[in-house]
Amino acid sequence: MSQEKFIVHGDGPVIDHTVGVSFLAEYVFQCLKNHKNKTAIIDGISGESITYREILDKALILVKFFRSRGIGRGDVIQLCSENRIEFVVIVFAIILQGAVLSTLNPRYVAREMKHVIDLTTPKFVISTPSAIDSIVEVCKTVPSVKDIIILEKNSKYLSLESILQDPKFKMNLSDYELPKNRDRENDDAFILMSSGTTGLPKGVVLTDRNILEALGNLEETQGVMFSGTNLAVLPWFHAFGLVTLICMVTRGVKCISLPKFEDESFLRAIQDHKVCHMFLVPPLMVFLAKSPLVPKYNLSCIKELFFGAAPLGKDIQDEIIARLPSVGKIQQAYGMTETTLAVMGMRRADTANGSIGQVTAKTLCKIVDPETGEILGPNKPGELCVKGPIIMKGYYKNPKATAETIREGWLHTGDIAYYDDQKNFYIVDRIKELIKYNGFQVAPAELEGLIITHPAVRDAAVIGIPDPKVGELPTAFVVKQDNVNVTAEEIANFVAEKVSNPKRLRGGVHFLKEIPKNPSGKILRRVLREKFIKPTSKL
Repeated sequence: MSQEKFIVHGDGPVIDHTVGVSFLAEYVFQCLKNHKNKTAIIDGISGESITYREILDKALILVKFFRSRGIGRGDVIQLCSENRIEFVVIVFAIILQGAVLSTLNPRYVAREMKHVIDLTTPKFVISTPSAIDSIVEVCKTVPSVKDIIILEKNSKYLSLESILQDPKFKMNLSDYELPKNRDRENDDAFILMSSGTTGLPKGVVLTDRNILEALGNLEETQGVMFSGTNLAVLPWFHAFGLVTLICMVTRGVKCISLPKFEDESFLRAIQDHKVCHMFLVPPLMVFLAKSPLVPKYNLSCIKELFFGAAPLGKDIQDEIIARLPSVGKIQQAYGMTETTLAVMGMRRADTANGSIGQVTAKTLCKIVDPETGEILGPNKPGELCVKGPIIMKGYYKNPKATAETIREGWLHTGDIAYYDDQKNFYIVDRIKELIKYNGFQVAPAELEGLIITHPAVRDAAVIGIPDPKVGELPTAFVVKQDNVNVTAEEIANFVAEKVSNPKRLRGGVHFLKEIPKNPSGKILRRVLREKFIKPTSKL
């Protein structure tokens, strides 16, 4: 019998923004006009706010400025900033202009910034004040950069404020013209950096079609999340934060933004603004489950939580619901920057606990044996491969990496997954992160999910340390709860009582102050390996 029967098809679209819309700018322009004077964003620290009409008016000023500087189709504008109101204005201005947006983590060191800017060769770089010195230094060696814009008033650099206040760039709604000759299937819209868990990030190119498809999938699978008041603490320079931001704005949701996660300001913003819904990453879910600060705030306003970016054990979800009884539902989903996020989501009310949901609209998924390429049936773990209109155009200026990742139209995710008889999908772990102990495959995510249930543990990471006899030894790195004493032996025994023999922590348990992670919450195992797996290392 043909293996084709094991390819899982996402049911037809419930929400399809590609119908009747030529490209992303047209859709965005109409949404911003429709939401008029509703409050869009409130800065959770300063209290500053902006309406949808103000976003549109300011974005059009920037459009006129960009056009006066010759910025158009295919030209890259680099945005380096934390979450702030100006970020939103710039994102929508670039979309309305039909240029290419590339985002940059403001906490990058100069070497990392140089890698991204050298790769994307932007015409303009827009920077937050905290990163401006590094940006200026890096751009000295990038001839494509015509100008640097700073997000606050400054005498040394062109400022966003001076552009917005310049009367010659004022544009009425009736004067705005959509970008001409736009190809929504092939024109670059965004260049977003991959998570960089295995090295310096690659530039993921997304098109208008990718974004429009993803917005429809998000609205269908997380529709309730786009109601009430939302909290934006995920960094907008990352795909997870950026795509959900665009969806919140186009849906007309009030959003409370935070420049970064700080425990007190995070909890205070939820309480004071009566936040109903939040998009989170696993470290923040663990914070809600375990932090002693949480009971000190009134969080009864929270109705639903949504998380993605990395696996999270069901025990943590249960702890949150027990601690915050107002939380009626916790949703999990699965996606990558390379798939414009939206591969799996909760499309049915009967989705099994621990599942990442079902395949989204217009998407095909298959599970293949990593060794043979054979397509596997239900309940058989293998590599998850994805095909459909959410798949990236490719890696920017990197055809080799693109060809290695997208083969015969299928994007190979590098994630080990399986699906059950009801076509609920489950993520096991990353192929490259599986620990090989004595011929057995050990998933770090499973052990991390178990370790973190120990009451003395705040966070954990697991890697394999090379061993000449058995291949690799499962090794844990643990962050203890404050003012709690626990020994490495106690944690190792706690795990040993609950797992089969190959999964025991034979590489030991080591205590850290913090687990290294990228902005989306994924553990940077390579950092742990670089730091601890050296011939001279002594733990």
